[in-house]
Amino acid sequence: MEKLEEVRRSASTVPAGKLPVSVIIPVRNEAKNLPRCLQALTDVGEVYVIDSQSTDDTVEVARSHGAHVVQFHYQGGWPKKRQWAMDTLPLAYDWILLLDADEVLTSELATEIRRAIQNPAVDGYSVLLRIWFLGRVLRHGDVGLWKLSLFRRGKGRYECRLKDQDAYMADMEVHEHVVVEGATASLQNALIHHNMESLSRYIQKHDEYSNWESRVLLQPGNDKELPPSLVGTQAQRRRWLKRKLFAVPGSPVLLFLYRYVLRLGFLDGVPGLIYCGFQAVQMFHTKAKIYELKSKGTRV
Repeated sequence: MEKLEEVRRSASTVPAGKLPVSVIIPVRNEAKNLPRCLQALTDVGEVYVIDSQSTDDTVEVARSHGAHVVQFHYQGGWPKKRQWAMDTLPLAYDWILLLDADEVLTSELATEIRRAIQNPAVDGYSVLLRIWFLGRVLRHGDVGLWKLSLFRRGKGRYECRLKDQDAYMADMEVHEHVVVEGATASLQNALIHHNMESLSRYIQKHDEYSNWESRVLLQPGNDKELPPSLVGTQAQRRRWLKRKLFAVPGSPVLLFLYRYVLRLGFLDGVPGLIYCGFQAVQMFHTKAKIYELKSKGTRV
């Protein structure tokens, strides 16, 4: 395991000819997903894997692919995992690319990134996630998600929507978004997002997400940095719709009908049905946890 002092020393050596970006990958027990992610990063300048005391072979897999491995010990509150890494690591490059272990950088996207970061007028880029779920790419159901994943070091940071957090709500940013100081644009090529290792792991992760989301939705005024807006970015539109939809009785059913019927999720076959159903179930879990918090008089 590398200590931060060792990482600082090794970061001074920058490989020639590599894609000049610093990749940050937060992980915990991602030994199955990580090889696919790291194999696509062989031509990237540096890769940091930020681990949370994994009990599988995550660390060994990361080190075998030449990544720097740094342990993150979450103490609650803010910052969380990715922001901590951005604040702490001795990054060698001027551009940061945030990836998850279940995401894959394609050669087409890497080539586009190499060109894009030469533009001095842009400080951040949004990247489309193309969802791979249960053996197929989902092309319908409004599942495409844009993430501001590429930005200049020092120009981007995560919004903090909830300072009072702990590990049972996940130790890294859930639906917080990167806010960039400066101009932003979108890239044409997508990241491949392998959405799950198994259905059991998918359910476990989204249980943590609903713990976080139920508290966020109970706390008003926590969206100042990226306010809900019907005419804003995709993240702002989704946030606006979520605020409105959660107040509607039967909204999980409405969400399922919107994704599966109106946005043609049924064209993705059984995986589309399961994915749209899980999205509706997660909304139901979040609404149920909001009710639980209110019934207990829990302060957010």
